[in-house]
Amino acid sequence: MKSIRIGLGQLLIEGGEPERNLNRAIELVEQAKQNNCNLILLPECLDFGWTHPSGIKNSKTIPGEFSDILCDVASKNKIYICAGLTEKDLKTNKNFNSAILIDNEGIILGKYRKINVLEQAFEFYDIGSKLEVIQTEIGKIGINICSDNYHDAIDIGFVLCRMGAEIILSPSSWTVDYNITEEMDPYKNKWISQFLKLSKIFEIPVISTTSVGYIVGGPYEGKKMVGCSIATDKNGLLTRGDFNEFASDLKIVDVDIKNNVIKGTQIGKKIYK
Repeated sequence: MKSIRIGLGQLLIEGGEPERNLNRAIELVEQAKQNNCNLILLPECLDFGWTHPSGIKNSKTIPGEFSDILCDVASKNKIYICAGLTEKDLKTNKNFNSAILIDNEGIILGKYRKINVLEQAFEFYDIGSKLEVIQTEIGKIGINICSDNYHDAIDIGFVLCRMGAEIILSPSSWTVDYNITEEMDPYKNKWISQFLKLSKIFEIPVISTTSVGYIVGGPYEGKKMVGCSIATDKNGLLTRGDFNEFASDLKIVDVDIKNNVIKGTQIGKKIYK
């Protein structure tokens, strides 16, 4: 078992402003390094913003302009980065809602394309077709994105765990109506219960970082992203980000990465005992 420190970077994202968004992301990476984090998790589609129309034509390849920026800051700060970007596939001319894992030398270790894309986002992102667990010096990392953790898609997390994931990272962009307040606790059952299910069955941490800010353009215009990033493990909720639609923020959590020793049919016996 090893312990690692993770920064949950709740990033203020302005739709259609990749340069400004990436500059804020860099600041959070540097802040995470100053707090001795081994890894920072950044939100979904942090470049253009989730479902912002500008991402359709202006998205970049991976590797490409925006991923290079993140690789550079990872290398300079000697920190792992998991982050969501809008990806252009030049072979198919399709866009994907993607997440990458960069190591502390600035090398992209893996890329995941979101599978459980919301129907309202079909215009913006195609469907991913691959799950992968990435072996790193800090553990075996599984990646999914936001609504991949819906109750009707939790099998995505189950498959990652069956593939040997010792931790799941999930860049996200949770949105609510503009009139929702913190007291209404919009994410308790929708997210925390899902993460706890995976954490308790497989005894692994599940971490999700979300964006903050108001959505402009696209089908969700007028809604707000309010943070509330969460981290769970087998013992329950480890930390929760602030309900905040206005400013970037960093929460830090120490998690234990346990060698996943059960596999194959052993997992089924544990789930259905």
